[in-house]
Amino acid sequence: MLTGEIPFDSQFFSEVASLWKNGVMILIALGFIFLAIHKGFEPLLLIPIGVGIMLANVPFGGLGEGTGLLALLRDTGLKTEIFPLLMFLGLGALTDFTPLIQRPSMALLGAAAQIGIFGTLLGAIALGFTVQEAGAIGIIGGADGPTSIFVAGRLADHLLGPIALSAYSYMAMVPIIQPPIMRALTSKAERMIEMPYEPQPVSKLMKLLFPLTVLLLAILFAPGSIPLIGMFMFGNLLRESGVVERLSSTAQNELINIVTILLGLTVGGTMVADEFLDVDTLQVFGLGLVAFSLATVGGIIFGKIMYMASGRKVNPLLGAAGVSAVPMSARVVHRVALEANPNNYLVMHAMGPNVAGVLGSAIAAGVILNMVG
Repeated sequence: MLTGEIPFDSQFFSEVASLWKNGVMILIALGFIFLAIHKGFEPLLLIPIGVGIMLANVPFGGLGEGTGLLALLRDTGLKTEIFPLLMFLGLGALTDFTPLIQRPSMALLGAAAQIGIFGTLLGAIALGFTVQEAGAIGIIGGADGPTSIFVAGRLADHLLGPIALSAYSYMAMVPIIQPPIMRALTSKAERMIEMPYEPQPVSKLMKLLFPLTVLLLAILFAPGSIPLIGMFMFGNLLRESGVVERLSSTAQNELINIVTILLGLTVGGTMVADEFLDVDTLQVFGLGLVAFSLATVGGIIFGKIMYMASGRKVNPLLGAAGVSAVPMSARVVHRVALEANPNNYLVMHAMGPNVAGVLGSAIAAGVILNMVG
């Protein structure tokens, strides 16, 4: 005969009962790692993110709670905006603006692609999200992970996890998402248009003036973008100055590699099962896909306008590179063009709108922050 009662811990049994959610998240993490290793889809992004999701959802691991590693990284790197800003510093040091300086008209394609951001903002409001939440969701259309984190942290901190993961996921899925849209909106004859690359010399003075001019324009017209644009242009100035090779090399290599590891783990670590598997999060992912698709559509449509205005000398595929997934979109444009014409080499032309897209998404972020922040 029992002489005592068996203690009943309802919280413990509730956690055990919800382990299936952890299992789903771990399967998603394994899917990310599979795509990175087997398919080669942006392994620098997907492997750290996949491992972060897995660590955050290990039952009773506690890495994403309290003083756990992932929680500390989230509090010190995402919420303080350090990780996205340092990432922009490294990206600036890696970016060569020569193709854009040589052909400034390509900046129009980067601007046109931002239609995805503002179109999705309106759609999110229509679905019942607040203006601040809609602004944070819409920025996914820029296909720029650091910018999405920066805006979400300021406007909708509670949606930071799904927005960050959505942005990075769609960046990695560029080779899957963009080609069907590109083929649907262009004819084979348009995709076959060759654009011989005739590089024009760009003076060192021009390369030095470019980041300073862009920063000045951001200060005048989109002050909310100054943290992002400022770090991006600082990194580019390190690259182009020619007198701080050690700093430029560090920003291009050690710094950006370390931040990529920490940012990927942290983004993955925000996706715990209880927060991910709900309606709002799934809506964010759906709207993120709409935003990225609309950005691609907007760029291609403007590419077709340039195609007609130039006397059919501009390949409209270049518009798809207007999103800021650098250099993934430029490579995809090049690949789709090669499918139609084996002699069609668009990658250097595509880098112009691609880097313009980075600037465009940062400026769009500043505009949104100024409007609804």
